[in-house]
Amino acid sequence: MSERTVWQFSDDRGQLSTAGRRPARVLAYVQAGATLWDHGIRPSAIFGSDHDDRAVPDVAKTGSLPLAGVGYPGAGSTLDVETLLSCEPDLVVAVSYGGGHVYGLAAETAKHLEEHVPVVVVDVGQARTLAEIGERFTLLARSLGAEEPGAAAQDLDAARQRLRALVAGADGHRVLALSPAGQEQAHLARPRMWPELRVLAELGVGIVEPAEGPGLNWSTVGWAEAAALRPAVVLADVRANATPLDELRAHPDWSAIEGAARVVPWNPEPVCSPQAHARFLTLVADALEEAGR
Repeated sequence: MSERTVWQFSDDRGQLSTAGRRPARVLAYVQAGATLWDHGIRPSAIFGSDHDDRAVPDVAKTGSLPLAGVGYPGAGSTLDVETLLSCEPDLVVAVSYGGGHVYGLAAETAKHLEEHVPVVVVDVGQARTLAEIGERFTLLARSLGAEEPGAAAQDLDAARQRLRALVAGADGHRVLALSPAGQEQAHLARPRMWPELRVLAELGVGIVEPAEGPGLNWSTVGWAEAAALRPAVVLADVRANATPLDELRAHPDWSAIEGAARVVPWNPEPVCSPQAHARFLTLVADALEEAGR
């Protein structure tokens, strides 16, 4: 490290970012910003993807991040370099789903952004476990001055142990993860493609595996086919781009699912902190416990 470099971080592209002082104004993709907040790093601004509203952040993705005082320049490929730089960041934290491609920004925008400000990219794709993703965020947060609260790891360990004990020897607990897509269909998650769902499977939770077919991350089916799976617990995508559950109340197949299953709100772009993961596992354990009564 040179005399003028007091901060550096090597991201998941293998690219080294450096600065003459520790970054204090972090502009982050919403998922990354919410994760850093759980580590005690408050982003100065967050941005969304093409799935998000251009005017306001998706609260399903922001976790415990208090939005008052946090800037939001917008979302998706319509964001340009000038708009992002108007937030006056000294560091941008983005995510990737593989190949080092910055998620949520046009390729040219991401390229030219790095000409003005350091950009750190964390890979949150299916090639990594949730623990590995979380560790990368932990290392980044520590480089920015965070100290990990000891209770967070303890709470996560307790949540994991509770869930593992709850499903040990259980017969027939069926958990279905889905994203509502209008009145006609639903996207069923392929568990192996989502790190959070893989954790549930590793702990012994019975996750419904959709039939093979088109769709890398999801299998798209009609609501009648989803209802026929007769899940005990449904993890329902509550992001802004999913159909709100309130709009499905009158749908007979969704009503059948909701009447027989415990419904847990699910954010497929999870906050990758021990605190957030412990909360999610606790919600799933509570639902399974109620379903087993």
